[in-house]
Amino acid sequence: MAHPSQLGFQDAASPLMEELLHFHDHALMIVFLISTLVLYMMVAMATAKLTDKLILDSQEIEIVWTLLPAIILILIALPSLRILYLMDEVDDPHLTIKAMGHQWYWSYEYTDYEALAFDSYMIPTQDLIPGQFRLLEADHRMVIPMESPIRVLISAEDVLHSWAVPALGIKADAVPGRLNQTTFIVNRPGVFYGQCSEICGANHSFMPVVVESVPLEHFQDWSSKMIEEA
Repeated sequence: MAHPSQLGFQDAASPLMEELLHFHDHALMIVFLISTLVLYMMVAMATAKLTDKLILDSQEIEIVWTLLPAIILILIALPSLRILYLMDEVDDPHLTIKAMGHQWYWSYEYTDYEALAFDSYMIPTQDLIPGQFRLLEADHRMVIPMESPIRVLISAEDVLHSWAVPALGIKADAVPGRLNQTTFIVNRPGVFYGQCSEICGANHSFMPVVVESVPLEHFQDWSSKMIEEA
């Protein structure tokens, strides 16, 4: 959960988000090193009174400042490509959930069950109880078992939406007439919040995404209860 004045990312709740955080730190360190080197060179050139003719005309320096950026780009591109392939990997999911975006709420359908589907609306501010978050709480959470591969099929019924949960490293567009999919594994129990990340109309700010990760036994109890109520 993000908090005021937070400068970094939320704590990772999935292996994919952990990889993204590691790549962010890796790329940011390279950016800091390049920025420091460029700043040093600018200050040195502006303050030095002597000029070295070897710097003004040197083939060796030209080779270095051509090869060095290429090597740096390779150091950034290789881990980036690895993460891209990991994000698209779908390997025998234990549970498939279809998330459908509407104006302005989400509906969820657990396709492995015959009668497990519900709509998820934001809880109005006046109905919140102490401890709940304004604009982020939903009346029905998407409950999933922890430490299990989950596949989410994402689409929309009316306009463009986007299903995003930062702590899980997920952001997938919901496009009418098109089915997108994403996979993730939540490695700890907890409640993870997100919001629609595509401007979809007047109430765009009022369709939160709430994912609750629970142990498998609790998920089985919850699913049985939901099916009985349906």
